[in-house]
Amino acid sequence: MTPEINKAADKMKSVKTNWDKAPDGPTKDAVLKHCQAAEKAHTAKNDAETNKELDAATHALA
Repeated sequence: MTPEINKAADKMKSVKTNWDKAPDGPTKDAVLKHCQAAEKAHTAKNDAETNKELDAATHALA
């Protein structure tokens, strides 16, 4: 795995861990949508889109 892919995978794990801890509600739903989009982009090997969606998920959790 390249460092960029490892970094995205680690970031995705971190976001998912924080998502799991978040209370149910619209924020958690929004983060889920960003996580799903990030997973789709990651599968397509689109690192830029993966990072964009993970950043959006992180921002939504803040």
